[in-house]
Amino acid sequence: MSIANLSDESVLRLYSSIREQVTADRSHGGLHRLLGDTAKQRADVLREEIERRRLQADRIEWS
Repeated sequence: MSIANLSDESVLRLYSSIREQVTADRSHGGLHRLLGDTAKQRADVLREEIERRRLQADRIEWS
């Protein structure tokens, strides 16, 4: 299933989940480094879809 076929809520939920994981990792000193390039690429694709749909979501602050 492509991202284009997901509901607005699902796209926002996926993006929010990545943002929360980044925040959690940062709060632990970034030691876990659970999020690599794959997560960043997925977040970029989701961000593009969010912008295409003109939805609102806080940007992910990558450290």
